[in-house]
Amino acid sequence: MTHPWIGPCAAALLAVAATPLSAQDASFGRALAATCSTCHGTDGRSVGGVPPGLAGRGRGELLQLLMDFKSGKRPGTIMPQQAKGYSDAQLEQIAAYFAAVKP
Repeated sequence: MTHPWIGPCAAALLAVAATPLSAQDASFGRALAATCSTCHGTDGRSVGGVPPGLAGRGRGELLQLLMDFKSGKRPGTIMPQQAKGYSDAQLEQIAAYFAAVKP
């Protein structure tokens, strides 16, 4: 049953966003994460630790950091603006990608 102001298509999209990530989603996560390489290194492997590496960190930890940047709870110079450019589902895909990469 859908909410009266949410149409069936929107309800279907919400259901898809709540499902676990598939291999296709992982590829999309990698494409989204490519924008992070300028600062965080290729595949999140930072050189020298500044800014911190993302590869192999916990998915939940990374997602929480991204969501905190997006909401403004965590201050930063570039990251709040970067995080606001993604949907919550896209941030989840980025976090899942980096969590799966070996450091």
